[in-house]
Amino acid sequence: MSQEIILASSSAIRAAMLRQARVEAAVRPARIDEAALRSAMQAEGARARDIAAELAAQKARKVSAAHPQALVIGSDQILEHAGRIHSKAGTPEELRGQLDELAGQTHHLHAAAVICEAGRPVWRHVSSVALTMRRMSPGWLDDYVARNWPEIRHCVGGFMLEGEGIRLFSRIEGDWFSALGMPLLEVLDYLAERGAISS
Repeated sequence: MSQEIILASSSAIRAAMLRQARVEAAVRPARIDEAALRSAMQAEGARARDIAAELAAQKARKVSAAHPQALVIGSDQILEHAGRIHSKAGTPEELRGQLDELAGQTHHLHAAAVICEAGRPVWRHVSSVALTMRRMSPGWLDDYVARNWPEIRHCVGGFMLEGEGIRLFSRIEGDWFSALGMPLLEVLDYLAERGAISS
């Protein structure tokens, strides 16, 4: 019998990526204080990619402690622009401000995945993707946020590349799955190497 796989995330797109790859994974979201951890690491001068990795590790470690026999995947994504880390917008107005700031600019998404077993990390990977946003008319952006707010409010940067949010961009350089939120190819490679999935 293959080892149980658990995704320690509430992200619908991460769960969908695994499901579409025919990986059976239980979904058990980890409850951690992401904002406090992010702020503490920023105060210490940590790099954005290291913050993403630590958030992913904390999620995986917490769920792994309760399920020590399983391989637990934690994943997180950090948006960095001009040396500043962006958090998820709390209101449509805040999101509009973020989109105005990013318009016509290139920003980076750092997507991390950490796999824990018996409460300790056994594998990690961080992938960085560069995204260049087009300049859109203020009216279109207003309508975009209004149409999509219920879904995009859960996304860092306020866009869902698998939906209408793809229209915000003129160029994406890097791994597509990492842009969506998790370095899937590397995760699958490790799971196959471990014999947790067939290959």
